[in-house]
Amino acid sequence: MIPIVRTYTVRVTLWIRYSLLRLGLFGAIFALLLILQLAWWVAALVATIVAFTLSYIFFYRFRNEVAGDLQARLNKPKKLDPDSQSEDGLASPDEGSTKS
Repeated sequence: MIPIVRTYTVRVTLWIRYSLLRLGLFGAIFALLLILQLAWWVAALVATIVAFTLSYIFFYRFRNEVAGDLQARLNKPKKLDPDSQSEDGLASPDEGSTKS
């Protein structure tokens, strides 16, 4: 049970680390632009564009790790518990039909 929990926290930590890195970059640029006396909406727009560009160029390793984790989660076969399997076996195939 412990390896499953550890793997889960490593995955979540990866997503959180990447998200916080991008958010921190945006916040730093936004704060700098506000200090430079730009209007808040202009600062937000410029900070968004600059943060996206810098994260796209320099954080490719983190982005690839997160994308690989997402791909692994999507390609992982789903494990059905025995109760779900028995319920699926009891459902009739014509349950959704509209016969009168």
